Amino acid sequence: MIKQTLYPISYLITVLFFISCSGNGQPADTVAASPEELKSKERQLIAYYLQKAVSDSGRTDDSLVRLDAPDLLRSFYAADSNNAYWSTGQQWLPEADSVFRYIQDGRLLGLYPEDYHFESLKSIRDRLSADSLGKGDRKDARWWSAADLLLSDALVRMIREVKLGRLPQDSVSLRKDSVLADSFYLQQIRAVKQQGLAEIIRALEPTARGYMELKTAIPDFLSNADFSKSYSRIPYPEKDTRRFNQALQKRLFEEGLMSTDSIQVDSVTLAAAVKRYQKKMAITVDGKAGEGTVRMLNTDDHEKFARIAITLDKFKQLPAEMPSRYIWVNASANKMEVIDSNKLKISSKVITGKPKTRTPLLTSKVSSIITYPQWVPPPSIVQKEILPAVKKNPGYLAKKGFSLLDKDGNEVDPYSVDWSKYSKGIPYRVVQGSGDANALGIIKFVFDNKYSVYLHDTNQRYLFANAMRSLSHGCVRVQEWDKLVWYILQSDSSLSAGRGTVKIDSVKSWLKNKQKRNIPLRNKLPVFIRYFTCEGQQGKVVFYDDVYGEDKYLRQRFYGNK
Repeated sequence: MIKQTLYPISYLITVLFFISCSGNGQPADTVAASPEELKSKERQLIAYYLQKAVSDSGRTDDSLVRLDAPDLLRSFYAADSNNAYWSTGQQWLPEADSVFRYIQDGRLLGLYPEDYHFESLKSIRDRLSADSLGKGDRKDARWWSAADLLLSDALVRMIREVKLGRLPQDSVSLRKDSVLADSFYLQQIRAVKQQGLAEIIRALEPTARGYMELKTAIPDFLSNADFSKSYSRIPYPEKDTRRFNQALQKRLFEEGLMSTDSIQVDSVTLAAAVKRYQKKMAITVDGKAGEGTVRMLNTDDHEKFARIAITLDKFKQLPAEMPSRYIWVNASANKMEVIDSNKLKISSKVITGKPKTRTPLLTSKVSSIITYPQWVPPPSIVQKEILPAVKKNPGYLAKKGFSLLDKDGNEVDPYSVDWSKYSKGIPYRVVQGSGDANALGIIKFVFDNKYSVYLHDTNQRYLFANAMRSLSHGCVRVQEWDKLVWYILQSDSSLSAGRGTVKIDSVKSWLKNKQKRNIPLRNKLPVFIRYFTCEGQQGKVVFYDDVYGEDKYLRQRFYGNK
């Protein structure tokens, strides 16, 4: 991954002279007496900078110029005899202004301007702009050659990070172009003068519906963000209740929800302010400053923008072209959507995994639907929950509607088993029979995955009323399961021209009669389960709780903890 080192402006501006040497391609005097001499000195300096940068990991004798992609740039400039690309005759070309503006406004793309030589370029541009008559710095090839290389280097990194993002590809990602050839970068840089940078950027960006909605909402977020303001942090966990309440009150005062932060208020007043904050953030309103509420209170605009940047980059891990129809589950938002031709067809609340049993990220295809399914708890649940409970009371299985089966499928009396012999696993299969009390509810959507998770109904439908719905063992419980069933069956029938497909009336009859049926699909529907902590809604960015701590880790690991 391309790296960037930044230097303070005050230090950069003090760099007035290069180290003079002879026989190494660097001119001893960088000030030119004529336009022809300026162009010649620029060529010499560009060649010299690139030679030094290639041999010393991007570093040169000039602290202004440190390059992320020196080898690639040497190929680019060598193709045109090391001529400057972004300026001519002491003037910036319009394309140079365009690149600089994109760097300056990088946050609109979820980028950080400081990653693209912004301070160095601004320092040089300000210096040259101050010499409006062209009698001083504009005659110095040092500034023009340095700026030219920095603009090209910044554009290389921008091309990569707009197209692929900063996150590594993983086993869930389906991109096939995670490594871009040098020829691709060179083609894009050269195309800037023919097509314009705006067109280049648009062609590099994802076209997914969610990406465009989030990007469209960034200007509104930035107009209200205050990156100079830091909020007080609330210690959590904190055993000292008095210290915790003081910090909580101070933070709520900063939020405009308390009238004072100096006089300690009573617990009732504090709880009322917490409720107002929870209502504002659309989370569970209980007046208790628990882990999730404190985590959101400790999130400032810097972290919110980092969430935006990370989410945009997660979209870049998706296939370059998404399927025309697919199920989208956002485990952070606890929401499921069905997208058809880039339009929203179904939206539903879902319940996803608890932090200790998180819903995994995966990509698969719904291959069948089962009415009134049985539930076979995975080994992890058997070991951690069912086995300890049955050791205390073998009657636990009957109480929960479980049957105990041996390897031949014969039912075993749990009271006949010496449970003390088992600690990690059991030589039996635990099965919960189909019915209204089944944990999977009355519908299960099956798709291949190594985690034994599904989309399904639930026998605890009252939990959909909760604002915080990270409550399951990892499976995804769908509130609007019926809409999903009918959509899948209608689509399956229409795409198959009705041949060999199950009629919706038959499924309704099986559900009415509480019959277990397996319904194979002729046209498997793609399903993407992801974890995005923000999204764009009606021109505004909506943030969700980073309940799994995934974005916190990614920010520290891949974004320099910005």
